[in-house]
Amino acid sequence: MSEQLSVSLVDPDISEWIKPEMVSPVTVVKSEGPKLVPFFKATCVYFVLWLPTSSPSWFSALIKCLPIVCLWVFLLAHGIGFLVAHSSARKILAGLIFSALGDAFLIWQEQGYFSHGLLMFAVTHILYSSAFGMKPLNPPVGSAFAAVCGVSYTLLYPYLSGPFTYLVGIYVTLIGFMGWRATAGVRLADDLWTWTQMSACVGAVLFMVSDLTIAVNKFCFPVPHSRAIIMATYYAAQMLIALSAVECQYADASRKRG
Repeated sequence: MSEQLSVSLVDPDISEWIKPEMVSPVTVVKSEGPKLVPFFKATCVYFVLWLPTSSPSWFSALIKCLPIVCLWVFLLAHGIGFLVAHSSARKILAGLIFSALGDAFLIWQEQGYFSHGLLMFAVTHILYSSAFGMKPLNPPVGSAFAAVCGVSYTLLYPYLSGPFTYLVGIYVTLIGFMGWRATAGVRLADDLWTWTQMSACVGAVLFMVSDLTIAVNKFCFPVPHSRAIIMATYYAAQMLIALSAVECQYADASRKRG
């Protein structure tokens, strides 16, 4: 039905069951690209320096966290008024802050701080899930993510011991839930989606790929080029999720034109 309405993926408080207007990817790139330049530069610095993980330091923690800090700047560049007006953007910013803390803890994971990093990222996924909202529900997508998470945990379970047996289970559940909420609003068949919604969907999937690689590499067996895979997918995921926060900005512009 042509008048069918949907909820915006990112901020259900403002979408109020309106059909999302397709925003050209060129428009998104022109508008948001310049604000992401510091992030791309910081990411390049990380991969160029490629500091050894065997000798953790505050400098290596800074270099690792810097791209995420640049994503804070990306959201803040849209103005304090934008963040005040849209709870979803605030939650994503808060998630990025906890992500940076998690990154710092994981620098010292061999010194016993892996579980601390796990906790910080668990909070991140809760915040992201809340930002994406619970509408539309889309149970089939939820079932697909539940199946993927169930299989992943089943494969990891024989290698887990002690507190990680349940900590990893809880974490897998939270990141799977986040992936479901990021993806549920993207309805390709009905053409009910936007490029910023799609960025949240792809970002969530990349985040899951990054974390699954971490888990396999840490608990099961060494993954070739694991660090490059983990960090490339992780930074891309965080950038795309941060980009999805501007969905509400485009929704506002669409409503004003209407």
